[in-house]
Amino acid sequence: MTSEIRLAVPGEYDAVGELTVEAYAYDGFVPAGSDYASTLRAAADRAAKAEVWVAVDGAELLGTVTYCPPGSIYREIGLDDEGEFRMLGVSSRARGLGIGTALTVRCIERSRELGLGRVVMSSATYMTTAHRIYERLGFVRLPERDWSPITGVDLYAFALDL
Repeated sequence: MTSEIRLAVPGEYDAVGELTVEAYAYDGFVPAGSDYASTLRAAADRAAKAEVWVAVDGAELLGTVTYCPPGSIYREIGLDDEGEFRMLGVSSRARGLGIGTALTVRCIERSRELGLGRVVMSSATYMTTAHRIYERLGFVRLPERDWSPITGVDLYAFALDL
């Protein structure tokens, strides 16, 4: 499989949103009774207020991540000199192919391109597969920035100094 990482284009936004929901739901990561699925589905809004990157193989969408540069309203824990990313999702059909790693590396590269000194992100405590990717890439935990957006969803903070 040959994959390309690039910015999503408007004609893909609906599919990107659906892929993100599918990826989170596949692993049981859309909390019952929450409206998080609508947030995950809102790729057009994210693209307007952040950067939506996709991994594709030809016309097939394999994964996506939202990169939140300084000033983006989608940032959650990033400081002014930090890049941040969120909503990393890989299609169930593309799991185990390195797509999550490639999208994370793109976020690291994007932070460097912007001259930022660190990249940060939050990940639910139960997203252990993702944690292994981040740790393999050199991210470390930032327990002082752990937080909870809603009751029952606890997020770990991770950072990589660049």
